[in-house]
Amino acid sequence: MFKKPLSNLKTSAPLRSSDRRKLKQRVIATYNISPEIGDILVPEGLMSRRFATNTNEQGVAYWSPDGDPLWFSLAKDGDELIPTVYTLWKKYDLLPCITTPAAVIPVLMGGADLMIPGVVQIPSSQTLVPPQLVAIAQYIKDCPTTFGAPLAVGRLAVDLGKLKAGGKGKAVHLLHSWKDCLFNVGSKVDPPGVVEVQEVGGSKEGAEGQAAETVIAGEQDEPSAEVQEVGGTDFGEGNPDPPADPAPRHLVQQPQVSTILRNAVLQAIRGTLKSLPTSSFPVPAGTFYSSYILPYRPAGTSEYPLIDIKHSTYKSLAAFLKVLDKQGILTIKDMKPEPLVMSVAASHSEVLSHTPYVSLRDIQLKEEKREKREEEEKAKVQEMEIKELWKPHAPSGSGRFFSEGGFDSSALYTYAELKATVIKYITARQLVNAHDQSYVNVSQDEVLLNIVAGKNDSDESLEFLKREEVVQKLSEKMQNWYEIRAEGREPLLRKGQLKPVSIVAKTRQGRRANTLVSGFEPFLLEAEEMAEELRRICAGSTGVSSLPGKAVRSEVLVQGKQIKAVTDFLLSRGVPKKWIETADLTVKK
Repeated sequence: MFKKPLSNLKTSAPLRSSDRRKLKQRVIATYNISPEIGDILVPEGLMSRRFATNTNEQGVAYWSPDGDPLWFSLAKDGDELIPTVYTLWKKYDLLPCITTPAAVIPVLMGGADLMIPGVVQIPSSQTLVPPQLVAIAQYIKDCPTTFGAPLAVGRLAVDLGKLKAGGKGKAVHLLHSWKDCLFNVGSKVDPPGVVEVQEVGGSKEGAEGQAAETVIAGEQDEPSAEVQEVGGTDFGEGNPDPPADPAPRHLVQQPQVSTILRNAVLQAIRGTLKSLPTSSFPVPAGTFYSSYILPYRPAGTSEYPLIDIKHSTYKSLAAFLKVLDKQGILTIKDMKPEPLVMSVAASHSEVLSHTPYVSLRDIQLKEEKREKREEEEKAKVQEMEIKELWKPHAPSGSGRFFSEGGFDSSALYTYAELKATVIKYITARQLVNAHDQSYVNVSQDEVLLNIVAGKNDSDESLEFLKREEVVQKLSEKMQNWYEIRAEGREPLLRKGQLKPVSIVAKTRQGRRANTLVSGFEPFLLEAEEMAEELRRICAGSTGVSSLPGKAVRSEVLVQGKQIKAVTDFLLSRGVPKKWIETADLTVKK
C-alpha cells in the first residue's frame, strides 16, 4: 500500500487535548489495553495529517512529536485505527502475531502479501477471523516462544484452520511494513530486539506463569526440518538473510544465563535508566526486556544464541521481573496482558557495586557513531554556486555599447567580465582621465555618454565618472540573469534578478509569533518539503500558502520565532549565507 511516497499531503496540525483523549479512548477500547499503555501509544503532542496513497486511497495518519507515524486510518475501512510498526515496537502483543522465516522478510518489505507457505507460527486464539488485523514478525528458529520485532501489519486473508492445514494462497493482505514509504517518513530506526511471549498475538502467561500454547502452522508438535531450514537468526541482532553454514551453538548453563541477564539489568540501571526522567515510566515488560536487558548483555554474547529469558532458570520474563521486584532492584505493577516496570532503584547496593563492562549496546553505539560520521562526511552539503549575470539589451542602449566596442552582444557576462569589458573599451578609445586614472572622460564618447546618462542628468555632471560608476550604470541598462549550480542537480539558468530568501518573524493574532519564509523557489527548494522538514526541526505546526499575485511563489509559515532554525535549514541545503535575509518584527522599538 505504501510502496510509493504519500501524495496530497496536507499540512500537519497538532491534536487538541480533547481530540487526543478521544483518540486514546478509541485505542483503549479497540485493543483492550490499560490507560497507562494508552498514554504510551497515544502520547501528548500527537499531530494529524491527511494523505493519499499511490492508488488514491484517502487516509489520515497520526505522528508522534518526534515525527514517527504511530497510527493511520483509511476511509474505505471506516476510519479503523491501524498501528504502524513504530507503535507495535512499543507493545509487541498489541496485535495477534504471525511469524515467517527470515528469507520471507525482504519479500514483504517489497510490498508483497504473505502467502500461506511462508507462515510458520499462527495465533492459538480461536476468535481471530478474517479480515482482522495481524502483525507479522520473524520466526526465531529453535525458540518457538520468542520472536523478533513486528515488521509488518496486514489483514488476515483466510481462517486459521486453513493456515494450520497449509496449502496455497494468501495468508495476510499487507497494509504496511518496515522500510515502506510510510515508515520512511519517520526516524527510520532499526527494529528493537526479540521478545519472549507465551502466546503469539494472544494473552500473556497465566496466573502460575505457565506458557500458553503456540501453534506451528502445518504441524502439531515441533516445526518440520524444512521450516527449520528456512528459519533465520534473530532479526534484531543479526543479518536477516539466513547463513549458508551456521556456526555451532555455544552451550551455556541456565544459572549462567540467569546471572548474565541479571547483570544486564544492573548495567542498564547504572548506565542509562537512572538518568531517565520519571515521565519515561511506566515501561511495558516486553519493551523493558528488548530495550534494557538484551542490549546490555556483555559484548560477545551475541555468539551465544541461547542467552535469553527462555533459557534461564526463570523461564519467563514475568517471573524474572518479580524476583527483581522482591529484591528491591525495580518495582513492577502486575497487569494484563503484561506487567509494567514502574521504577528502578539506582541507589540499590547491587547497582552501586556493579562493575561496568562493555555491552552489546556499547558496541552497537560505537558502530552507529562510526556510520554516522561516514554519512555526515558523505552528506556534507556543498554550497550552491550562484552567479549573477548580465546580458546586453538593445532597447535600453546597452546593445550598442557592445556592438560598437566589438564585443559579443548575445553573451552573458559576470560582473568581473563586465568590468574587464569596460576597461578594454575606455583604454582602446583613450578615455582614461590623465589626472586620475580611476576616472573616465565620459563626455568624450557619445556611446558611453548615452549609456550612463539618466533622465535628469546634465552633460556637465557626467563629464567625469569613476570607473566603478560606469560599470554600475552599464549593468543597470542590461538584462538580469542568474545561474545556480548545486551538487547532483542540473545547472539552472534563468532570466530575472535573483533576490535573497526572506525570513521574517511577525506577531499575529495578538501575541502569537510566527516565522514567514518566502523567495526560496529559485534556490531549488519546494514549499511542501520545506514545511515538512521545518515541522520536525522546530517541533511545531507549519503551513504553506500562495503569495498574492504570484501563482508560482509560495510562503511557508512556521509556528513561533524560528529565524535561526530556518536559517540553519537553508544553510544545510546549500543556500549561501549572503542570499538569506532575516528580519525580526516581533521586537518592539
